[in-house]
Amino acid sequence: MKHITIYTLFYFFLVGNSIAQQTPGRKQTKDFTIEGATAHIGNGKIIENSLLMFSEGKITFVGSANMKIARKGEVINAKGKHLYPGFIAANTSLGLAEIDAVRATVDDDEVGSMLPHIRSLIAYNAESKIIETMRPNGVLLGQITPRGGTISGTSSIVQFDAWNWEDAAIKTNDGIHVNWPSLFARGRWWLGEDPSLKPNKNYTKNTAKIKDFFRDAKRYLTGEKKSKNLPYEALKNVFEGTQKVYVHVNGASQIQDAITMFRELAISNLVIVGGFQAEKIASILKQHTIPVILERSHRLPSNEDEDYDLPYRTAKILFDAGITVGLGMDGEMERMSARNLPFYAGTYAAYGLAKEVAVSLITLNNAKILGIDTFTGSLEVGKDATLFISDGDALDMRGNIVRKAFIQGRNISLETHQTKLWKRYTKKYK
Repeated sequence: MKHITIYTLFYFFLVGNSIAQQTPGRKQTKDFTIEGATAHIGNGKIIENSLLMFSEGKITFVGSANMKIARKGEVINAKGKHLYPGFIAANTSLGLAEIDAVRATVDDDEVGSMLPHIRSLIAYNAESKIIETMRPNGVLLGQITPRGGTISGTSSIVQFDAWNWEDAAIKTNDGIHVNWPSLFARGRWWLGEDPSLKPNKNYTKNTAKIKDFFRDAKRYLTGEKKSKNLPYEALKNVFEGTQKVYVHVNGASQIQDAITMFRELAISNLVIVGGFQAEKIASILKQHTIPVILERSHRLPSNEDEDYDLPYRTAKILFDAGITVGLGMDGEMERMSARNLPFYAGTYAAYGLAKEVAVSLITLNNAKILGIDTFTGSLEVGKDATLFISDGDALDMRGNIVRKAFIQGRNISLETHQTKLWKRYTKKYK
């Protein structure tokens, strides 16, 4: 029996190592020059036949390849290819769960309801096999967001090439996430209730609970503290305006209610996440300078009386109204579909949004909303050399073939378990 146990452990050791995460790229030690590519800057601009150089993890030059300037370090000929800043996935639970059917691998939802002090970052698994599948599609950064409860906890932004969460983090505790109650609810069919959609009788009571919690926290923070209250302590930066509140809310009426309540609480650093029907109150969002992180575009309309293509056009409607729009991930199977982030942006482009504006949804706009635009999100001098080279249009499945990718100047691996299987089975009948 003892020998069987040893052999079993040895087997799992070998299997575990054979499918382990790719070793993170080494720190940049030599200069790189990328020449000839069509550079999509991320801010709506484009440079044909571009020249980009980076050193020690930072971009040092961006311009035309026609300029007479000395090339530095290793020169990568990217003529005919496309150059992009690394795509950023907002509002994703990547790294917090691996296999939905195996509870021990799922750590995206903590027990409790009001949990602003829970940090998603410390549960982030940098060696997730799902994480490595993001890189071959150009998704190199993500906002790791907890799920569940009324206040889910605090998110952080990571880069997708690290040994552990400490190495991965590029901005910690960027904001707390509030799940706003729905104005409508379905009956619990398993209890014999009518499953049709009806007004939520507890809506007012549930929104009042959120308001009371924030009010109590404010009184605690400004009063004499007899004992330490971690959830209230976690809201200090929110009241000071240095930490964002991401309100996950859908429906025009609910969005307006959320804005009104948080303004009454003197909390103005808001971001709307989800934002179904946000276009109906675009003027209010514009007035209060509130950005919106839309959910993926490949979905059905929220209501029966909406146009079939409204989910595809929402980004353009909000952009035209002068609202900063980003693109996030949520809903069923969102971790597995996060790699399709560029194609969701591409769908918005196919329905009226200018192509370079669509690129900005998942680059500079997301960076601005998440508060990381000073060092990433676009191909500009002084920013991190987090970028990739694609054969073609990266918002199109046919063109998104990533040949090289760098995170903070590190030349990263694009090999994954899936690419290994692809290579294996392409040879099966040869």
